[in-house]
Amino acid sequence: MKRKRKIISVAVVFALLLSMVACGNKTDVKTDDISSNTSGETLNTKEETSETMNVNINGTDYVINLEDNATVRELCGKLPLECDMQELNGNEKYVYVDFSLPTDSSNPKHISAGDVMLFGDSCLVIFYKSFNTSYSYTKIGHIDNLPDLGNGDVKVKFYK
Repeated sequence: MKRKRKIISVAVVFALLLSMVACGNKTDVKTDDISSNTSGETLNTKEETSETMNVNINGTDYVINLEDNATVRELCGKLPLECDMQELNGNEKYVYVDFSLPTDSSNPKHISAGDVMLFGDSCLVIFYKSFNTSYSYTKIGHIDNLPDLGNGDVKVKFYK
C-alpha cells in the first residue's frame, strides 16, 4: 500500500512538473495580447495587428505583408514615417532614415518586385523590378502587384 501511494505521489509530482515546463514555453503570448470576439473564439490581436503595414507611394495606397522579426517590430514603433525615396538603378527606391534598426541580413540571391528590405541598419528600400543580387538585406515584407514606379523620386508614407 505504501509503495502504491509512493508511485502515485511520484506520478502526480511528475505530471505537475511536466505541465509547468509545458506552460513555460508559451512566453511569446501575453494575456494583454489576447481578446475574445463575439463568437467566443480567442484571438491573438498582437499578431493580427503586426501582419501588415500600409504604404502610400505618390498618392496610391499599398499593403506591405510583413515579416515577423525585430526589424519590423522596431520599424512599426516609428510609424507614421514620411519620406522622399530616391531612385537607384532603375529597379528600386531608397531612403536613409535618421535611426538605426536591428538587422538580420542575408543574401536573398533574388529580389522580387514588391520586396521591401533594409540595407545596412538605416536604409529602407522598395524594389519595383525583379533581379538577382549579391547584396545582403534584412527582409521587411512584400507588396503584392507593385507597379513599375518609374525613374524619378517618390513621396512615401509608411503607416499602420
